[in-house]
Amino acid sequence: MLMRYYLEEEFKLEYPGKVAAIRSEEYYVNMARAWYFATALAKKYDQVLPFLEEQKMDVWTHNKTIQKTIESYRITPEQKRVSENFEDKAIMFVGGEIMAEKIKSTYD
Repeated sequence: MLMRYYLEEEFKLEYPGKVAAIRSEEYYVNMARAWYFATALAKKYDQVLPFLEEQKMDVWTHNKTIQKTIESYRITPEQKRVSENFEDKAIMFVGGEIMAEKIKSTYD
């Protein structure tokens, strides 16, 4: 509902704040959150970018948002380069260990 109705004229900055505040271990909940942020970046880039800059999301959603943003056709190459700056800050949990993750871009 947020993606359909509240990323256009009805957009308020409190909406991504509420989505960022959600904490869940459920894959589909977190995937929906990542898709929300990737779509929000495509539509309201300047207003939503601080959520990546300030790492207001959990690690998994942060990483997945960057991945979906880089893969998106609705994000400009310049915006993708800015998003890539947050890749080194993203962290991934693998087998109980914390590792830095570098998400590879698929564009030139």
